[in-house]
Amino acid sequence: MQEAICTVNLTRDFQTVRAVDNLCLSVPQGIVFGFLGPNGSGKTTTIRLLLGLLQPTTGGASVLGFDICKQADEIRKRCGALLEHSGLYERLSALDNLEFYGRVWQIPSLERRARIKELLQHFDLWDRRKEIVATWSRGMKQKLAISRALLHRPSLVFLDEPSAGLDPVAAAALRDDIARLAKSEGVTVFLTTHNLAEAERLCAQVGVIRGGKLLAVGHPNELKERASSPRAEVVGRGISDSVVSKVAKMNNVRVASVENGRLIVDYLGNAAIPELVRLLVQEGVEVEEVRRGAASLEEAFLGLMEAKA
Repeated sequence: MQEAICTVNLTRDFQTVRAVDNLCLSVPQGIVFGFLGPNGSGKTTTIRLLLGLLQPTTGGASVLGFDICKQADEIRKRCGALLEHSGLYERLSALDNLEFYGRVWQIPSLERRARIKELLQHFDLWDRRKEIVATWSRGMKQKLAISRALLHRPSLVFLDEPSAGLDPVAAAALRDDIARLAKSEGVTVFLTTHNLAEAERLCAQVGVIRGGKLLAVGHPNELKERASSPRAEVVGRGISDSVVSKVAKMNNVRVASVENGRLIVDYLGNAAIPELVRLLVQEGVEVEEVRRGAASLEEAFLGLMEAKA
């Protein structure tokens, strides 16, 4: 699979702060890639470097086969971006916003109108295309901003916290829209987000960055397995505090949580599960279900943050 992004020891310093530290990253074409990290970890600086808006202190990168230092204009022609500002003119209608940007990209008239209609229909905004953007909700504005970034059919789109500030319903709808677009248009999406459930559902690969350093990269399931022990969830009646206390004393078992008749434990070795079930039955617990599982991406992420602190 070809690479959309390849960085080699990419580094950027700001006076006494190293915002990006020897970043080595490869992002295949045609996937949604999640770039995860706390505030100030270097996510936005990385995007600005990849778009050629900042020059690296040392190291380098290629985006869609173009060098970020020597061919930044070619990169920006082929990329779309939604950064911290939406780029929308709120006194204009949705239609006029996209019409303006279509002219900036020099898209021919017939093609421009067809593309605008296609995007607004995809995001369920077509019927409200003549409304002034200032009257819209944040979620609708974000959809329009993503439409703007996609207008010229880029091969790669950078979305920096696209669901930030949205309510759960709007965030879920936007996530589904991004997934459908990535699939239907074959565009590579480089997504930064604090919403780890969103990243787990949406991304084929994720990278975790902290203090400018890349801590881990892989499929969300790989990170979960790598960063946590195997997990079992027991559903039953009678899981009392005294029972949990005895479980906590078992060898190779750690109690992760107990809530509403659900006991979740991390364990080492398959033998731990039969022993756990026997103990629960002996203590009078009515075991209804036992499921193997893994930690969530959020738990894996927090584990990486703690391990590298």
